Amino acid sequence: MTEKLSIRNPRTGQFDYEIGVADATQIESVAANLRRAQRGWLDIGIDARIVVMQSWKAVLAESAEDIVGALVVDTGRRKAAEGELYGVLGMIDRWCEQAPGMLSNEEWPSQGMPDVALQQRQDPYPLLGVISPWNFPFLLSFIDAIPALLAGCAAIIKPSEVTPRFAAPVADTIAKVPALNDVLAFISGDGRSGSALVGNVDVVAFTGSVATGRKVAAAAAEAFIPAFLELGGKDPAVVLPGSDIERAATAILRASVTATGQACQSIERIYVHESQYQQFVDRLSAKAAATKLSYPDIGSGIIGPLIFDRQADIIEAHINDAIAKGAIVNTGGKVLHQGGGIWIEPTVLSNVDHNMAVMCEETFGPLMPVMSYDSEQQALQLANETHYGLSAAVFAPSEDAAIEFAEKIDAGGISINDAGMTAMIFEARKNAYKMSGIGPSRMGSTGMTRFFRQKALYLNRGAVIPIEARAEDAE
Repeated sequence: MTEKLSIRNPRTGQFDYEIGVADATQIESVAANLRRAQRGWLDIGIDARIVVMQSWKAVLAESAEDIVGALVVDTGRRKAAEGELYGVLGMIDRWCEQAPGMLSNEEWPSQGMPDVALQQRQDPYPLLGVISPWNFPFLLSFIDAIPALLAGCAAIIKPSEVTPRFAAPVADTIAKVPALNDVLAFISGDGRSGSALVGNVDVVAFTGSVATGRKVAAAAAEAFIPAFLELGGKDPAVVLPGSDIERAATAILRASVTATGQACQSIERIYVHESQYQQFVDRLSAKAAATKLSYPDIGSGIIGPLIFDRQADIIEAHINDAIAKGAIVNTGGKVLHQGGGIWIEPTVLSNVDHNMAVMCEETFGPLMPVMSYDSEQQALQLANETHYGLSAAVFAPSEDAAIEFAEKIDAGGISINDAGMTAMIFEARKNAYKMSGIGPSRMGSTGMTRFFRQKALYLNRGAVIPIEARAEDAE
């Protein structure tokens, strides 16, 4: 890796770290080594793989300070960095508990031929390629890799070049668990490295933007391998007439600005019935104004810096476009440059409509545009008037009313009388709709079973059918 990339610190603006750019030859070599080890990893069985993963979990816990420290520098956030670590530790436990039940072989008699028994096998893809994003770099590197490893796959991870610092301390922990080190590796680099990765694996899992996801999908199609894509969102929150406005404002604020709004499941557009519209805007604005930046002390406040400096241009463009078309800034509204970092306070916009980019394009920042509607039919039309379909939220005076409305929204995970629950609960299967992704759910049981190819064995325990039975005059 002769070429180097300089990496920006989101709190200081300084380029204070370097990574190499893995080329196609290097990636091919890493992939070949992992493939050689994968068969042995599969053959040791699920119980042994669980022991290995639990050993790694212990090493991760021992290295928590180093990993969290790297994530803090990567993202400029402390609490979220700690959450990523504990999220991965919990993920290991969850999949270790569930995996054995998913790997059992089944046998049953054929209905059409009673002498034939059928056996089902799960045959893992030998090598998974993971291309992870910059917003939750550690958690989203392993949300796919952990179940795949327990399934019996080997895995190679290419983190985002925006937030790559965590990979070094995590790689150190992997090196301390030899059996895992043989089947799990990191590569560093940019989009070129990610592109080369796709051609060297058997299945690829990508989390990121729609634009890049399209490229990954095309590369996977060329390589003739499956691609599991978790892409962007423009998640709506709909507040139906008679809802508890205090509850809705509290939940929507949290779901909109957690991690500075740099999360795919963030609420990015809000629809409130005209009878409660101004009341909601006032409550949300008051709550947003009280939500302070985590600056200059990382140990205070709530809102961290924008991790990716180019995202500031998109956020600023969305605000300016909305203002130019008549939107009102109720609080926030300015991109700030402080201490070398780029910041934005939680921003509530009212008097918005679908002619504005902020209501149609993914913003990926702590913006909360609020639009009024006059009927539930209009609210549903507005909620579904998007190219995205990741998740959504519905508030109503009764649970039944919220559920009835939610069932008509074109999105995979709907929070009822809350918002952003898909970031906290992982047991239920949910698909991304429209341009928000493709492939089986990474949540629920399919989070593991999607890494298996299904193999069937046909066991004939009766007489073999002779060719004469196929004669035209045979009875």
